[in-house]
Amino acid sequence: MKQLLFALAIMFTTVVTQAKTLIVYYSYTNNVERIVNELLTQIEADVIEVEPAEKGLDYAANNYAVGSSQIAAIRENPSDASSYPAIDPVSVDISQYSTIIIGAPLWWSNMAAPLQTFLFQHGKEMAGKNIGLIVSSASSGISGVESDAKRLIPNGKFLSPSLWIRSSQTSNAKSLLQDWLQTIDYSNLTSGIESIGQDNNGSITVYSLSGVKLLADAESTATIPAGLYIINGKKTFVTR
Repeated sequence: MKQLLFALAIMFTTVVTQAKTLIVYYSYTNNVERIVNELLTQIEADVIEVEPAEKGLDYAANNYAVGSSQIAAIRENPSDASSYPAIDPVSVDISQYSTIIIGAPLWWSNMAAPLQTFLFQHGKEMAGKNIGLIVSSASSGISGVESDAKRLIPNGKFLSPSLWIRSSQTSNAKSLLQDWLQTIDYSNLTSGIESIGQDNNGSITVYSLSGVKLLADAESTATIPAGLYIINGKKTFVTR
């Protein structure tokens, strides 16, 4: 067990735990599901598959008319919960995870509507989390999907770049995912986390370098990834 570096080591205790990753995805044509299954051979993660509440819909009929209508409704009023299609209930404790990877199909230049529903419901819980985005599309660029993700997760720490896997590249997902995980330095992001506890010596406030508050004075514990933080106004490195 290691302590916080510098003089703050005296003030806090640390416990090494395992950094956890959550993969959230929706897949209609199964391209994203194949990508996620390949990703699971390369990393350890919990998985949530988002499922529409209304079963049996033929999204491909009439040039994907159902999906087009759902996207249009969200675009018209993105702040209204009723604009989003219903999905099966999902029970998840987002606080358990330091990194969340989103597997998203592209629909009419936007994120698939059912996945938008999940993020509309849970995106605020992802504040301060590492957010990785993997997008599957036939040909269109992914900037609209990235914009949707940032709108729905307004305080997420988005990893750059997002990974764009065209439908024709799905069979090459193994190497594309390997390269992406290296680019975003995934192994370092999840190498370990420190649980920082407040003792009787005084209160603490912990911020990420981007200004996201991770631990308020009134809280007794918080779990944060290893890395550089601002603690009580000073930059401090947390390691394991």
